Amino acid sequence: MLTCVERDTRRILAWGVAYERDWDSLQRLVTDAPPARAYFSDGFATYAGLMYPTGSTYTQMPDKSQTFSVEGDNAELRHYLARLARRSRCFSRCLWALQRAVALLVYAWNRRQGFKRRFPRLPAHVMDFVADP
Repeated sequence: MLTCVERDTRRILAWGVAYERDWDSLQRLVTDAPPARAYFSDGFATYAGLMYPTGSTYTQMPDKSQTFSVEGDNAELRHYLARLARRSRCFSRCLWALQRAVALLVYAWNRRQGFKRRFPRLPAHVMDFVADP
């Protein structure tokens, strides 16, 4: 599971499902996401070789100081989708099924994040945002 997250809103801007975190799948993620001024990643070396939009900066972080939003959202995805849990227990054999499940979760997650920004004191459960009102 690959994600690109906006830190301010915690919305998932782009996502992808791949068997490996290789250059092609990561480049597709960066290309599909809206352009940003700054990109931050963990220590995985492939990120440094990607082509980022003109005028953007890329910084590889030795700590979690700039990647905590994406790490938190990835943990949420693993929480809500058992298929993304650790491989020893649950895993998805069908890539298409995993893509559909992630697409639905990202849709509900982003709707929820928008609601939480507008109404921070009201309860907002992801399940409440799966279907259109």
